[in-house]
Amino acid sequence: MQKSEGSGGTQLKNRATGNYDQRTSSSTQIKHRNAVQGSKSSLSTSSPESARKLHPRPSDKLNPKTINPFGEQSRAPSAFAAIYSKGGIPCRLVHGSVKHRLQWECPPESLSFDPLLITLAEGLRETKHPYTFVSKEGFRELLLVKGAPEKAIPLLPRLIPVLKAALVHSDDEVFERGLNALVQLSVVVGPSLNDHLKHLLTSGSLSIIKSKIPTYCSICC
Repeated sequence: MQKSEGSGGTQLKNRATGNYDQRTSSSTQIKHRNAVQGSKSSLSTSSPESARKLHPRPSDKLNPKTINPFGEQSRAPSAFAAIYSKGGIPCRLVHGSVKHRLQWECPPESLSFDPLLITLAEGLRETKHPYTFVSKEGFRELLLVKGAPEKAIPLLPRLIPVLKAALVHSDDEVFERGLNALVQLSVVVGPSLNDHLKHLLTSGSLSIIKSKIPTYCSICC
């Protein structure tokens, strides 16, 4: 009688132990499943792209992303960029080991200033290479040719609004290119520019010029 009771007690004990083991195994599986899901989610949030968004690197400012060739911006280039890409500017940038230069398709003195000089002035507002260099250097070299004053003076009413747009631009480099171009134009056309200064140096544009480059402003004026 004691043996049967002992064997029955052993069976009950074994059954209870088995139930406990099953519950422990189920709990372990649930914890493992949760841990796997948590690791997946942490991997997704700790990906290089998401980490870069949360904690941008200093090099991101020095190496900005290039324009997506299939993006909206590349489909709608600026007027100057479109003209340049179609060969409407008769010069090209030549990369040198020390400095860049322009190569003209024909002697600049043989070119008509209308509308080339105005187009180059519009390119002063560009912010991307090579348009920045081509517009700045092309404007300067065109004003150096023989007979430049006679060709440039009739274009002043159309040139002044374009140069003013560069002078009030938010980009400091665009502003500096516009100011340089104004000084170069002033040297070429001389007193003929005086009648147009009231349209160019309004109170708004003049305050911007003074706030950015005070000493250079005095030279320009």
